Amino acid sequence: MSERKVLTKYYPPDFDPSKITRQRGPKNAGPKLQTVRLMAPFSMKCTHCGEFIYKGRKFNARKETTEEKYYAIAIFRFYIRCTRCSGEITFKTDPKNMDYECERGAKRNFEPWREAKLAEETEEERLDRLEKEEAERDAMKELETKVIDAKTEMAIADALDEIRSRNARIAKAEQDGSTTSVAPPPDDADARRLKQEEEDAEAARKAFASREMPDLGEEDIDEDMMDEPVEAAPVAVFSKKPKEKKDFTAALGIKKKTSAPAVAAPKPAVPAPSKLSNMLVAGYDSDDD
Repeated sequence: MSERKVLTKYYPPDFDPSKITRQRGPKNAGPKLQTVRLMAPFSMKCTHCGEFIYKGRKFNARKETTEEKYYAIAIFRFYIRCTRCSGEITFKTDPKNMDYECERGAKRNFEPWREAKLAEETEEERLDRLEKEEAERDAMKELETKVIDAKTEMAIADALDEIRSRNARIAKAEQDGSTTSVAPPPDDADARRLKQEEEDAEAARKAFASREMPDLGEEDIDEDMMDEPVEAAPVAVFSKKPKEKKDFTAALGIKKKTSAPAVAAPKPAVPAPSKLSNMLVAGYDSDDD
């Protein structure tokens, strides 16, 4: 670090400071120029070759301080070169509009002070201007407006003709001396509607008159048949049959033991009737007693 921090300088032994004299060169009589690095403040189009230069493109420019001033604010001029044809482009600051003004070599694509002028117009002027622009652009709307105006004029003319004819009828009735009130002419729409309703009613009546009821083949019932009793239909009776049980022993291979036939038990011997009992029975059956 000590090598980089030089506190003393080397003076040779034959160094004579009296030989060093101050030299003053001639002053620049023209404007003061300074080389600066800047970006294009607005998008522009070169008038020499037609190249478009977008806003923010970096240039090595020459900055010049002009003698012009806006109040006490100095105005600066900048010189740049086109990126395609190397044509010189000049623009300067504009303190009045707080923007830049393109002088020569290029044409600005968008100028914001035009929008400021449009903002200064009143609301009525702006509405009138928008209406005119829309009317110029929309030809169909203009045609529709003309058609509506023509219909309105025709309706007004018809109403005037009707009023004139009515006034003439009233004047003629007053000349004849009759005070009968002039009835308004019937409305064509009501007359058409009534006529249509009558035609629909007539068509419906004809349709129902020509329609016949179908023969359903019904029989005439006599009074004698009404007195006869009605035989009741037999009612079906369903009996519940017990479900037979399946024998699964044969399927499982199980053999049943056969039981021996049952021997009937001997009936007890009935003793023969005695002679005394026969005599008593015969005595009851005789008619002598």
